[in-house]
Amino acid sequence: MPLSDDQPHTRTRLPVGEQPFSQPGTRQARPLRTLLTIVLVVALLVLAISIANRGKPDPGNGTAGRPADRAAASAASGAGPAPSGEQPVTTTVNGIASGFPHTDQGAQSAAANYAVAIGSTDMFRTDTRHTIVTTIADPTAAPTLQARLDQGFGGDTVTRYGLDAQGRAPKGLTFVSRTVPVGTKSVGYTDTETKVEVWCTGLTGLAGERSLQPVVASWFTLTLSLRWTGGDWKLTDYTSRQGPAPMPGDEQAATAEELTGAVQQFGGFRYAR
Repeated sequence: MPLSDDQPHTRTRLPVGEQPFSQPGTRQARPLRTLLTIVLVVALLVLAISIANRGKPDPGNGTAGRPADRAAASAASGAGPAPSGEQPVTTTVNGIASGFPHTDQGAQSAAANYAVAIGSTDMFRTDTRHTIVTTIADPTAAPTLQARLDQGFGGDTVTRYGLDAQGRAPKGLTFVSRTVPVGTKSVGYTDTETKVEVWCTGLTGLAGERSLQPVVASWFTLTLSLRWTGGDWKLTDYTSRQGPAPMPGDEQAATAEELTGAVQQFGGFRYAR
């Protein structure tokens, strides 16, 4: 029988340990807050460690240590010789870099810059070709090199590219000859002589709508023999071989106007290891 509102009620007080959970939601929230606090602390620790290590150099690729040691370590890891970080020389003679350091790195820098000069359009004109040889060659080897280069870049060569006897392109066309070093490798370096292989890509041909010799790309390796003389690395001999060439891409060839504009607007570089 239900009790009426005016009847007295009896209350039973249980011991503290036996009290029922009157607010279960409040007690369940405490473990969640504890978990969130732990996650926040861990995140702050990870962020602090990341900030502390941000300015530390990578021992494998940092600037500490000698360039030769870094290159050797890189080669041992299979990554190939890493750039040394040496800056290109600031002095030039007849527009060609000069005054290279008396080191292996300096010889490689000289070879890269000499490869650019040998592969330039100036080599197809007699006067500028002679100037290049005088600038980059060892004086004792200059006559022999001059004879080889006159034969290689004159006569039938200029005719094959559609140039006149002075190495000038027909009116309305632009002759392109550029060599771009991709990398260098020293072979048998000593303080007095060395050989440097320069892996290159090159552009050669006549740019223009009426061209019968369109500009094409090629891959080749130049081997330059250098001698330390007169306070600089100088050329004594060179050879050339094809490749190694990568697979050609599927880029669309530029129009004659686009290629001519690129040749006239984009300059070359001075190279260092």
